[in-house]
Amino acid sequence: MKHNLKNKSILKYLKDILAIPSPTGNTYNAMDYIVKTLKEIGADYTITNKGAVIASIKGKNDNYQRTFSAHLDTLGAMVKEIKSNGSLGITPVGGFMMSSIDGENCLIETIDNRVYTGTIQNIMPSVHISGDEARELKKTAKNMEIILDEKVFNKVDVEGLGINIGDFVSFDTRTVFTEKGFVKSRHLDDKASAAVLLYIIEYIISSKIELPYTTNFFISNYEEVGHGAKASHPVNTKEFIAVDMGAPGPGQNSSEYSVCICAKDSSGPYDLELKKKLVQVCRDNSISYKIDIYPYYGSDASAALSAGWDFKTALIGPGVFASHAYERTHSDALMATAQLVLEYSLTE
Repeated sequence: MKHNLKNKSILKYLKDILAIPSPTGNTYNAMDYIVKTLKEIGADYTITNKGAVIASIKGKNDNYQRTFSAHLDTLGAMVKEIKSNGSLGITPVGGFMMSSIDGENCLIETIDNRVYTGTIQNIMPSVHISGDEARELKKTAKNMEIILDEKVFNKVDVEGLGINIGDFVSFDTRTVFTEKGFVKSRHLDDKASAAVLLYIIEYIISSKIELPYTTNFFISNYEEVGHGAKASHPVNTKEFIAVDMGAPGPGQNSSEYSVCICAKDSSGPYDLELKKKLVQVCRDNSISYKIDIYPYYGSDASAALSAGWDFKTALIGPGVFASHAYERTHSDALMATAQLVLEYSLTE
């Protein structure tokens, strides 16, 4: 059977989920979108106690199951301090360089769901005032702050808005879809792969495809802080494939135009036999792929292994340039990832 996958459907899901702020710890609206979409698709799903969503498609063999994962939580921040001048000190959520958010617009969501806008600036944002001292300032959390788009002049003014310590901060995604197939946005890690999995679930169900093995799709919500997929896996899972991202850059083999297969990351090598099977599926189906190693990377698959789960693991995903900053990928990589997930799901 020849599969006619449609990139525009992946991009539609991607556009939707990129528009929903979901920093780790405050992913409720994004996960609600996943549940709503699965209901519309007609997929069976469960929600874990921690708020992850697992969709399942029953296959011929229910005793040997495969699980694909993607995560919907993103990098973000929280309010750490309300300063005497009315600005907000921040603490990062997830591992990113503070320089990557210098000058970024943001949203602050209070505990009672009020939302305010602001801009993340370093504490010396003007060279006209600070000169070389501003140029040399280290971009660390203590040197960054949020300037609210409100007429506030002191701590009392800010508290009067209902803003408090621990409120979540999300970054403007600045999402752009270009005519030549590029997608530029924050949080393509890992919303690009989440969009791919949503589309593959839809495609399998709407096409009435019978899978050889029961296949699960685990949408996790705490990956960026290391414990997203440490629990709640379907007990018959024998193969766990994290669908995250590849990281193109100097010295890397990854590409924005291919699905990337990770051989090793900071947690060590992924399963050799599973990697061989994924590569063979790419070769058999003329799927553009790259194999690479990421020394400063971890995934939901490595998190699951560290929690003691006994299954084979792999890590794949579209190549995403400038990971954990203002990211970019291409529709070719999204399609290659979708093809690999689908074709591998069909292999016995």
